[in-house]
Amino acid sequence: MNAFQKLGLDTDVLQAINDMGFETPSEVQEKSIPILLEQETDLVALAQTGTGKTAAFGFPLIQKIDPDSKKTQALILSPTRELCLQITNELKNYSKYKRSVNVVAVYGGASITEQARSIQRGAQIIVATPGRMQDMIRRNLANISSIDYCVLDEADEMLNMGFYEDIKSILSHTPKEKKTWLFSATMPKEVAKIASKFMNNPVEITVGSKNTGAENVSHEYYLVNHRNRYEALKRLSDANPDIFSVIFCRTKRDTQKVAEKLIEDGYNAAALHGDLSQNQRDLVMKSFRTRQIQMLVATDVAARGIDVDDITHVINYQLPDEIETYTHRSGRTGRAGKNGVSMVIISKSEVRKIRTIEKIIQQKFEEKEIPDGMEICKIQLFHLANDIRKTEINHDIDPYLPAINEVLEGFSKEELIKKFFSVEFTRFNNYYKKAPDLSSEAAGGRPEVSEGNTRYFINVGSKDGFDWQSLKDFLKETLNLGRDDVFKVDVKGSFSFFNTDETHSELVLATFTEFQHQGRFVNVEITKDQSSDKKGKRGKRKGRRDGSPKSYNDKGNFGKRKGSEKREKKGRKGSRNKNIENSIKRRRAKA
Repeated sequence: MNAFQKLGLDTDVLQAINDMGFETPSEVQEKSIPILLEQETDLVALAQTGTGKTAAFGFPLIQKIDPDSKKTQALILSPTRELCLQITNELKNYSKYKRSVNVVAVYGGASITEQARSIQRGAQIIVATPGRMQDMIRRNLANISSIDYCVLDEADEMLNMGFYEDIKSILSHTPKEKKTWLFSATMPKEVAKIASKFMNNPVEITVGSKNTGAENVSHEYYLVNHRNRYEALKRLSDANPDIFSVIFCRTKRDTQKVAEKLIEDGYNAAALHGDLSQNQRDLVMKSFRTRQIQMLVATDVAARGIDVDDITHVINYQLPDEIETYTHRSGRTGRAGKNGVSMVIISKSEVRKIRTIEKIIQQKFEEKEIPDGMEICKIQLFHLANDIRKTEINHDIDPYLPAINEVLEGFSKEELIKKFFSVEFTRFNNYYKKAPDLSSEAAGGRPEVSEGNTRYFINVGSKDGFDWQSLKDFLKETLNLGRDDVFKVDVKGSFSFFNTDETHSELVLATFTEFQHQGRFVNVEITKDQSSDKKGKRGKRKGRRDGSPKSYNDKGNFGKRKGSEKREKKGRKGSRNKNIENSIKRRRAKA
């Protein structure tokens, strides 16, 4: 008997499962399916990415749908169009032996008119992204007022992407008596809030512990100087010749930049981010699934649609702003019972974030050193030897062997092996023989935890449209720093102040050298007065009372001559005196 049959699934669904080659249900499927089939209840299921959550709600949903009714009976909300399409395709496979079950995908970047027509023809199940679903409801193109089931898939990610208000609005158009099934990898307070507000005494199942990482994923971190981050990425790739990986960056700009540099350096890489068209995304994912691309550089949002079981490594080129997002990233590898590795490239100031992640995922990170050049040459050499040993002989070369033997006549077996392997070895040896030891450079840098922090002056302020939050976001984006790495942001009229750890001072000053924003040069200086940040250390103030450099005036200019400043003051004083005289004259005239 098929293990799925014990869960209570009917013949049509079991036949589809058999066609797909599924033999044993995953833990989340084993726990969810009987409950959803036997009980009319709300459900909260917490399980890592890649554990089979789509089938956990998909199998019972297909079995419960009435194919004779053309009304919309179920709505599934997912965070991205990639995931929306993936779920739609899987549900179509599950329902291949169920007559007249129609599943329609509703997402941005495609014709809303065509999607509306598909729904009007009869869609028992709508799989949608929150933004496009909102649009369909506003235009009266979809009716979800009598659905029986609502599924919130990857709920934590939808809320991380800012869809809380959209979800609230969409659920307000659904009947109160519907059943809501919420599936999530983590359980932050926002997800708990959704559960308490829109669900009625839900059954809760947990695979593993809440918010923990998958057990078959090992976690490693590599300490490097900030400037060596890209070189470290290349070495980790070269040290793992069979790597099939997703590389995570925080921003679309960094994602594109890293992918382009990898391609220039000869790696099979591509970028996946929100600025790509749907056609471009489809082409990139097709190339990745067929392994034409070995290194997919992606943003967190774009990666939500990746469903590939044999990814060997996840590389965190930059840690995410939201620490909980690390769980989603690492869940891209170690799927379908396979082992995976999650690597993190960090600078010393980020070590404390590793400790925070360890507490969340309840797993320890192993600190490792970036391999040096000779180690990489050795790895590549033995990898080539293994490839040769495993290669099947193609006898189509037989007619050419006599001529080849003539060319190589006189060489011993040992000489031929040396010459053959020298081709590959020389390429790596030439590149790495003078390469620095990146781990030693990191160890010889600044202390891991700074005793203080650095305060900066920047010549933009509220007159430039900034408040403290928008300036903090601007600085984080420009400097590629984390959410907590920029702090004590104080916005004035035409200038502002902010702090970072001392370890970031070189990066900050280098980034804002000849830097322009909206056609204007943005200057950053370390303030002379650090007394507010270093208690107990008092020094003579060298700048102004507000901490701005003496060379800066409130019109946004640096370095005006003293004579010019005096003339301006004199002019302002004369103007004030004249105004006072005119006021006195007016009062006398009224009297």
